[in-house]
Amino acid sequence: MDTLNFSLGVLVTLVIVALLFDFMNGFHDAANSIATIVSTRVLKPHHAVMWAAGFNFLAYFLFQLKVASTIGKGTIDPSIVDHYVVFGALVGAIVWNVITWYYGIPSSSSHALVGGLVGAAVAKAGVGSLISAGVLKIVAFIFVAPFLGFVIGGSLMVMVSWICRNMAPRKVDKHFRRFQLLSAAAYSLGHGGNDAQKTVGIIWMLLIAAGVSTTSDPIPGWVVLCCYTAMGLGTMFGGWRIVKTMGNRITKLNQARGFCANSGGAITLFLATAFGIPVSTTHTITGAIAGVGSTRGARAVRWGVAGGIVWAWILTIPCSAAMAALAWYLGSLIL
Repeated sequence: MDTLNFSLGVLVTLVIVALLFDFMNGFHDAANSIATIVSTRVLKPHHAVMWAAGFNFLAYFLFQLKVASTIGKGTIDPSIVDHYVVFGALVGAIVWNVITWYYGIPSSSSHALVGGLVGAAVAKAGVGSLISAGVLKIVAFIFVAPFLGFVIGGSLMVMVSWICRNMAPRKVDKHFRRFQLLSAAAYSLGHGGNDAQKTVGIIWMLLIAAGVSTTSDPIPGWVVLCCYTAMGLGTMFGGWRIVKTMGNRITKLNQARGFCANSGGAITLFLATAFGIPVSTTHTITGAIAGVGSTRGARAVRWGVAGGIVWAWILTIPCSAAMAALAWYLGSLIL
């Protein structure tokens, strides 16, 4: 163990903090996966979180670790990473998640983590420590991901409306109650596949900094398994304060609309994960819900609620970065 660049105790502690963030990510973002099936009464809340958590974990077997690689090597210079930087990034992200959860704001855990990395890295080594291509790609998808969700969710709703135009509403609801289970499962797969990998990337970054792994080594299997498990457990406990905002405050959902919103979000997440782009599942599903609602006319979407959510999106990276910079400074004094 004398090959470690810092003590084993510090390494283990920071791995536990990273898994705590992963748990908080699932807890905070549970509403993204279950809000539509809960608000449309397809499943009771405790059944819905079990359903979502199971598919969060199943993503472990389906997705390559491209997002983990982007976080681990594509956002900040790996050479400046140490336990203080990782500590600052995680604490900044966790604090912002707790604040937004408490106030029921559907902000992005993913961007809180990216903001944490940026803030801690800049506090240590200045702006030159950032990998601009990776950071700018993530920032760009603050706008691209909800736009894709909006377009795909709205397009699916138009298709479904046309296909079902001659069917009795009761029959449509009956069919889409079943379809919603499938779309929620697909969305939860996408959620697990994209979000759990972000913590995989953080722990991998930490192992590289500790000298027990290199950038050319494969990511240890235990890291991946632990992160997907923590994500699933967090989802199982659920962030109930956000469900109401996501489920019905943006627009009124029924079974068909819920299916289209989840499907639009899932397709967007699958595409982003395939290209290794860390996106916000919160942004994605919010865009998809708004897209579905917009097919009924602009007044069917509560743009004031959506606007409040957008402000949370804009503030997440700078706020979590500021908290992470402070945490980095405090960590450098006490760790």
